Amino acid sequence: MINATPGGPSPVPVIPDVYAVVWVHTEDPFPGSTGSWNLGPWAESWSPRQHADAVQRVRDAIGRGDVYQVNVVGHASAPYTGDPTAALRRVATLPGARYGGILAAPDGRWAIATASPETLVEVRHGRVLTRPIKGTRPATAQGRRELLASAKERAEHIMIVDLERNDLARLPGTGPVRVDKLFAVRRWCGLWQAESVVSAPLSGEVGLADLLRAVCPGGSVTGAPKIAALEQIAALEPVGRGVSMGALGWIGHDHLDLGLSIRTVAVDGSRVHAWAGGGITADSDPEAEVAEAAAKAGPLRAALAGGLTAFA
Repeated sequence: MINATPGGPSPVPVIPDVYAVVWVHTEDPFPGSTGSWNLGPWAESWSPRQHADAVQRVRDAIGRGDVYQVNVVGHASAPYTGDPTAALRRVATLPGARYGGILAAPDGRWAIATASPETLVEVRHGRVLTRPIKGTRPATAQGRRELLASAKERAEHIMIVDLERNDLARLPGTGPVRVDKLFAVRRWCGLWQAESVVSAPLSGEVGLADLLRAVCPGGSVTGAPKIAALEQIAALEPVGRGVSMGALGWIGHDHLDLGLSIRTVAVDGSRVHAWAGGGITADSDPEAEVAEAAAKAGPLRAALAGGLTAFA
């Protein structure tokens, strides 16, 4: 957690910034629902034109040398009636999710469902690691070839890997940082995405607060340099990110595993909220970036509406 210009207010203020529960094992971690669920039309917080204009403004900032890369995120919400539990379960069980789960307030005022494929930070067996994801194509044979061959996607990815290496290197109590895996292709629903693994040995005592200060907010959802990217985000995005682009996971007595809360939806009793975006570089095409964000949001919206098999 670093000092930077704050973004817009959360569209889901009922959800607290920090929330912890004692994990209780159940036979089914995603309880079902027999109640009805009706989802209304989605309302975007900005139009495709406004989104494309924001992408161009980032490109202009890159041209001036203000930043190298900025992750631009859009938000949308839809009214609903009924019990959202089954819909949230469909989101949490989307294929390709490394962190699939539901977190809900005991009083039912809010709930979060995530299908995140990305590790923000993991500590296990004496090492700390992160798995940044950057680079997206449709999950087809041609899409895989395009992703592997794209100089733009690889350059964007490597910038974030370097940022994550720096984040871990600043963490007190760690040894030499290394890249264990670079630009590996994984599938999330109907998309290929490029993932790397960056890690370092723990050579001393590392507290939870120090760890979170070093890695939050995640480099793949901010940009480089991180503080300058956050200033751009605060100026461009009309709605705050809320629970999206944060962290959700587990803290145990001998390990920690937090997923970056991308591919996440939230409900607040009357509306369901979702976020999606992508990293912008000098070579980004504004219309293509708008389309990429829509492709990432598509499986979430389909799962909420009841359609899952098309993305399996």
